[in-house]
Amino acid sequence: MPVQSVAIVVYEGIQALDVAGPMDVFSETNTFLDGSSLYETVLVAAHRNPLRASNGMQLVADLTFEEATGGFDIVLIAGSPTPPEAEPDQALVQWVKELPWRSSVYGSICTGAFVLGYAGLLDDRRVTTHWQDARALAARFPRAKVEPDLIYVRDGRLITAAGVTAGIDLGLALVGQRHGAETALKVAKRLVVVAQRQGGQSQFSPYLTASADPESPIARIQDHVMGNIGARHTLDSLAAVVGMSSRNLVRHFVQASGITPHEFIDRARVDAARMMLEATDRPLKAVAFDCGFGSADRMRVVFSTHIGVTPVQYRASFRRAESE
Repeated sequence: MPVQSVAIVVYEGIQALDVAGPMDVFSETNTFLDGSSLYETVLVAAHRNPLRASNGMQLVADLTFEEATGGFDIVLIAGSPTPPEAEPDQALVQWVKELPWRSSVYGSICTGAFVLGYAGLLDDRRVTTHWQDARALAARFPRAKVEPDLIYVRDGRLITAAGVTAGIDLGLALVGQRHGAETALKVAKRLVVVAQRQGGQSQFSPYLTASADPESPIARIQDHVMGNIGARHTLDSLAAVVGMSSRNLVRHFVQASGITPHEFIDRARVDAARMMLEATDRPLKAVAFDCGFGSADRMRVVFSTHIGVTPVQYRASFRRAESE
């Protein structure tokens, strides 16, 4: 196979793992391909002066934007712990604007998505970023179709990943697409990653959308759902738990968590099913019943929507990763 050229865009205050994660994926992949350097990765920045990452690590670019005039197979923009408050350096934005013409696949990790947005590359595209910054991304770039709950999202040649370690998942996805799932799994094991998370898998458990106040009515409802995952929950029954009307429940729930009560219930059931599929050999019908789906068919639909694979595929993938 021909060499794959990879460029990772860096700047002051970058999240070091956004850079090191994908770089290590591509580097380790080379060791499983007869020692051939099938991935050549360079860092690109506005200058060659040392850049300090958010953790204090110093990085030095291999190429400046002026020097990186050729094409790349893959270009990824690393992120920083917090999104930029204003438009980034014009040299950076201008170089990124040309990515559709200078690269086969381009994208971002974490808040690197904001740089894509300032370059006008998120309009009408499905994208993701760190879950804490998803609302800010959607507000700043309203034409972007932000998916706040996904590990990574691919929309044509654009691929975006969630926060920090999701850059490893993005790298593994690109390796798996080119070299097959078996190679990606070997790389994941080498990096002590249990298995590559599917792009459709949630960034976080249902509890991470909980109200900040653990004594709030919304937190009590969420605790009630998680503690009675196999029960049938309706708006009226949940409203009765905290003594409010169903209309007020929906309004307060969305304000506190960003999702509806029904969506939270689905996420909670999926999370419970995922853990049961990983830890037990119970039949799918039993898992569906225990997690409150009512039927294996219903569980398959909801599970696939949130995780991106069916329960059968998820269990098989998890067991295979354990046995490798």
